[in-house]
Amino acid sequence: MRLDKLLSNISDLSRKQAGKVIKAGDVLVDGQQLLDPSAHVAEDATLEFQGMSLRQSGPRYFMMHKPEGYVCSTKDRIHPTVLDLMDEDHKGDLRIVGRLDIDTTGLVLMTDDGQWSHRITSPRHRCDKVYRVFVEQPLQESYINKFEEGVQLHEENRKTLPAKLEILSDHEARLTIQEGKYHQVKRMFAEVGNHVTELHREQIGAVVLDESLEPSQYRELTPEEINGF
Repeated sequence: MRLDKLLSNISDLSRKQAGKVIKAGDVLVDGQQLLDPSAHVAEDATLEFQGMSLRQSGPRYFMMHKPEGYVCSTKDRIHPTVLDLMDEDHKGDLRIVGRLDIDTTGLVLMTDDGQWSHRITSPRHRCDKVYRVFVEQPLQESYINKFEEGVQLHEENRKTLPAKLEILSDHEARLTIQEGKYHQVKRMFAEVGNHVTELHREQIGAVVLDESLEPSQYRELTPEEINGF
C-alpha cells in the first residue's frame, strides 16, 4: 500500500496532509525514515508520527450479553441499539452477527470482519444457535419429534431444518436450531399451540455466552473463540 494512503487510513490526516508530513521527514516506517509518499509499504507496518506509534488495526470481535429493550441494529429512530452500550472507536463499522428481537436476551456477536460474519450467518454453514426457552403452556414430549422432523411455518415454502429440543421442566426447554428465520423460535412453538414468554440465547456455534457478563456488558472474543468458526 502507498505510504501516504496507509498514514491517512490510520490517522486523522487527509491524503494530502499525509504526503506533506512524509516529505518533511516526520514519519518513520518500522523505525526507518521514508520521504516518498508513494513508497509501497506493508499494511501491517508500524508508523511513527509526532512521537506516536500508529498501526493498522486488525479485525475486531466481541460478544455481548444483550438485555431486553435494545434492538440489534446500527441505528434506530425509536429504540436504543446494542451499539449504544459499547465504548469503542468506530463502533459504527461493526456488524451484528445473529440478531435478536428487542425482547430477547443473551448472546450477540459483533465484528468488522465480513468474511467471519458470513461464515456464521450463511444458511449453508448450518451454524448451531442454542436458546433457553420459557413457554406459557406445559411442554409436551411430542414437541421433540415434531421439531426434529421440521416445522412448517406459516407463509414459508419449506419446513424448518431439524431442531433439537431438550425439555428441562414443565415450562422450560433448550432448543438448538441451525437457521435464523424471522421470529423462528416463537413461530415454531406457536405452530404446536404454545406461546414463548421468555427467550434467551446461550450459544452460537462453539461460542458460549460468558457467565461473568451481566446484561449490557461485553468483551472481546478470545483467539480460540474467533477460530471456532
